[in-house]
Amino acid sequence: MTTNTANKEARWFTLQHKVAPYLFLAPFLITFVVFGCYPILKSLQLSLFATNGPKSHVFIGFSNYRFLVNDADFRTAVWNTLVYAFWSVFFQLPLALGLALLLSQKWVRGRAFFRLAFFSPNLMGQAFVAVLFGILYVPQYGLVNRALHTLVPHLVPLDTKWLQNPALVMPALVLASLWMYVGFNMIYFLAALQSVDQELYEAARVDGANPWHQFVAVTVPGIKPVSVFVLVTATIGSFQLYELPYLMLNNSAGPKNAGLTIVMYLFQNGFVTGDLGLASAIGWTLALGVLVISLIQLRLTGSMNSEARESK
Repeated sequence: MTTNTANKEARWFTLQHKVAPYLFLAPFLITFVVFGCYPILKSLQLSLFATNGPKSHVFIGFSNYRFLVNDADFRTAVWNTLVYAFWSVFFQLPLALGLALLLSQKWVRGRAFFRLAFFSPNLMGQAFVAVLFGILYVPQYGLVNRALHTLVPHLVPLDTKWLQNPALVMPALVLASLWMYVGFNMIYFLAALQSVDQELYEAARVDGANPWHQFVAVTVPGIKPVSVFVLVTATIGSFQLYELPYLMLNNSAGPKNAGLTIVMYLFQNGFVTGDLGLASAIGWTLALGVLVISLIQLRLTGSMNSEARESK
């Protein structure tokens, strides 16, 4: 082999060594730019325009955002979404943690079966859950009315119209979401509980700590990172609510817009009315709101401070 041939092969090998990583990354990068970055930037641009379909664009600056501030329907959607997110997360996390604690006990028989049973509703999707609970909430014959009427007959009549009464629409949505998501978050807590060092419990028992003190002093600190993760992701998921109320309320926002959410309001303006500019402004407002709330949650739980200390 001549020296020139050896040099050419060496240069070719060096070129392959440098280019190969980019070639392997190229499919992902191209896909991300085309289907990720471009739509995000395009939606930000559209939020500054008044649109009537995909081809009619008139630049109006921040008028879409000013319109949202003064729009009564948008304020209703924000309020409904906040109420749903608060009560959904408020009940969802303690129930998920309670189930995880119960199903992590060795004396519980059939733990694997119950774990699957509680997790399985999440596999069905919101569309199926909406149809199912639409049947369960039927007056007179619905299982929810019959069960609650048996327990508290004076408070819940058999003809209670859950999805026709504006005051009951939100409790109906929260109840349906709990059935769907409690088991899903239970899996995260189960994994967190199994990662807690058992020697800490033994040391706490030696010091005379009762089960409650063990839970507060050992379990809660041990599962804190997962708890914060579940809190933030559950909140973000609650703000993205759309299919469940839309289908449960027969493709509408319900009586007096009691089931109107931010994403449903976005859908109505973007795909029913055709104002993609206003829909983009709604989307960016939602994204900014979720970001602010998530940062507040991280600050209140001390996660941001702990990450800052670890980075130092």
